[in-house]
Amino acid sequence: MQRNKFTTMRSLKVLDRCKGAQVYALHTTGGGGGDVGDKLYHQLQDHLSVNPVRPISMHNYQSSNVPLAYVNETLLPYGLPVSDLLEPQIESCLKFIDFIGTLADLYRRIENCPQFEKTGMYLEQCAIFKGLSDPKLFRRTLRAARQHAVDVHSKVVLAAWLRYERREDELRGTNSMNCCGRNIECPKATLVPGYNPEFIYDPCVCSKNPRGESVDDYSIEDVECSTSDEYRDMSFCIGDNEIRCIRYCIASLSTPFRAMLYGGFRESSKEKINFTQNGISIECMKAAELYSRIRRVDSFDPRIILELLTFSNRFCCDDLKSACDSYLASLVNDVENALLLIEYGLEENAHLLVAACLQVFLRELPNSMHSPNVMKYFCSPEAKERLALVGHASFLLYFFLSQIAMEEDMKANTTVMLLERLADCATESWQKQLAYHQLGVAMYERKEYKDAQSWFEEAYESGHIYSKVGIARTKCKRGHKYSAYKMISSLISEYKPVGWMHQERSLYCDGKEKMSDLEMATELDPTLCFPYKYRAVLLLETNKIGAAISEISKIISFKVSPDCLELRAWISIAMEDYERALRDVRALLTLEPNYMMFHGKMHGDHLVELLRPFVQQWSQADCWMQLYDRWSSVDDLGSLAVVHHMLANDPGKSLLWFRQSLLLLRLNCQKAAMRSLRLARKPFYLGS
Repeated sequence: MQRNKFTTMRSLKVLDRCKGAQVYALHTTGGGGGDVGDKLYHQLQDHLSVNPVRPISMHNYQSSNVPLAYVNETLLPYGLPVSDLLEPQIESCLKFIDFIGTLADLYRRIENCPQFEKTGMYLEQCAIFKGLSDPKLFRRTLRAARQHAVDVHSKVVLAAWLRYERREDELRGTNSMNCCGRNIECPKATLVPGYNPEFIYDPCVCSKNPRGESVDDYSIEDVECSTSDEYRDMSFCIGDNEIRCIRYCIASLSTPFRAMLYGGFRESSKEKINFTQNGISIECMKAAELYSRIRRVDSFDPRIILELLTFSNRFCCDDLKSACDSYLASLVNDVENALLLIEYGLEENAHLLVAACLQVFLRELPNSMHSPNVMKYFCSPEAKERLALVGHASFLLYFFLSQIAMEEDMKANTTVMLLERLADCATESWQKQLAYHQLGVAMYERKEYKDAQSWFEEAYESGHIYSKVGIARTKCKRGHKYSAYKMISSLISEYKPVGWMHQERSLYCDGKEKMSDLEMATELDPTLCFPYKYRAVLLLETNKIGAAISEISKIISFKVSPDCLELRAWISIAMEDYERALRDVRALLTLEPNYMMFHGKMHGDHLVELLRPFVQQWSQADCWMQLYDRWSSVDDLGSLAVVHHMLANDPGKSLLWFRQSLLLLRLNCQKAAMRSLRLARKPFYLGS
């Protein structure tokens, strides 16, 4: 059965059609394109021979019998969109007036900077690419930053971030500590310090011992007699117990021990030294004596190793501390262990142990973002200081955490606290611009306009010109609309105008001047959605519904976004074109399955159920015919809607998920496409 499915997919030969920027119909006048359409047509004929087309049932199609008032109340419970309530979002990323010049300057700096500083440069490039619609650029730069990372902390954070970015490509239930098979994301490779940019592409060694050694079973009882007593020339006494030791082995543990045993202290001439008052257990002292001879800790119980870690800090035993730190770090493999061990690591300044615990927390994102027990180690100023003491508080760490927090909930207290820590860690100009601007955006979303204005002003003073938009918006919200207008006007006269400047000024004027600014914004930057949306709603308010549909369709034709699809569906409902409305809602839900319609007041799936009684009902055979027609005419949104309908009836059909991913790739919706591919391979994974 699986072989037949893959044969069918290969016969479509549509993968090659997704490689280029242009989209072509399956029916062409020459070449091999017609063969593809013919093959799909023959497949449909074979399918219909088994599942013949039934007459379209009109049993549920009763829109003509339903009063219009009831329809409006059911489908438009929140009325129609209002132009005065529309405003573009303040983008939370770095934006520049001369984007190309900024990228070129950064490229030159990356080329000329020392190798060990490249990670910071690539991180700056990541911040710039984060605002672009193509995630490939961001991920490629993130990989470059990981490639040039030197310290363990940077490797841990960047590897976790890379895994987070490809989370849609993983099957649910996959262990977060699994890696992709290469050192670039391997959780064990990240704990190895040092600079080796070529090493990241080598196969990982997760299944091997990190040191390449076989682990022998040592125990205190097995080896405590391995050295003859004649070499044990001293003892440590703890209570009534006596631990025989070799003086020079103990002295080799640290400088304090060497000074005590061979220096001018009284203990240097004693055979028995009383350690009863030092708070050291008998087991710990026996383990320390054994380590002084074999230089290994992997045979000890973890509880004893934790005590040895304290012992090594107290007596400055650097090698012993490093061995304990490394071994304890290798034991951290889930959140429960990490929560238990991170406290020991922070108290004993164990760099690798804390790194291993942080790695688990970060690789569990975004789930760990909702755990108070985890977030208490990041959010407060005191938590940041504790991390800083062990070398694990950085702009990189809080950049990663704050981006995920903003994706999860921009208004949450956790988001604000993480952004505040991000600002605390910011040292370079671009870091301050980003941190202050994002704090302003978060405060604006929380409707705390005074604080938002202060943060936007900080960002602007740090050099982020786009933050003027935030200052103007908060001024307007606080009743100073004319002041906001003057501010953006001075910005337009001072710098080379770009689309977002005119878009912003249009919010603070009316009539012809407003429309002129919107037209100029579209001329300077045709990808801005707000001007199209505003003009469409304005046309709707003047009862020019057809023109409103045409206006919003302009932006959808080359930039598919959920908010524009929502608006067109909204207008289609107003003009009683329920089939078009349902098509757009289904396409929208393909992009974002949890999308909330009508200003976040109704789930998209609920609107689908409300619209279904007002459109013709299709059988699965009808859907195949509709898919053939739309696929052949390169109606990608229509094809997405049909596939969404078919998957609602048969969610386990891998071929449909695969075709959906191809359509999404053609529309440059890569995140949604990867989600569909993951769902396409899930049945095969479960069946294997």
